[in-house]
Amino acid sequence: MLVTGSQIRAARALLGWSAQVLADAAGVGIMTIHRFERENGIPKGQVRIFDQITNALIAGGVEFIGTPDDGPGVRLRNLSKD
Repeated sequence: MLVTGSQIRAARALLGWSAQVLADAAGVGIMTIHRFERENGIPKGQVRIFDQITNALIAGGVEFIGTPDDGPGVRLRNLSKD
């Protein structure tokens, strides 16, 4: 799944997480979070790190919607359907 830096930033805000909380949940450094969130479009970096960040947000309850080129966004997953 490819997401944008803006989606990562929005997902974190939606969850009410600080950059440090996301860094801890993803097992990466806080500067990595800041770098990924600053990127326009899809962040550049190791796929493994990218996956750790997005998987932490998904585990937190975020659903990434759209594609990087068409309506990228985030929403909270409907936990009653899980």
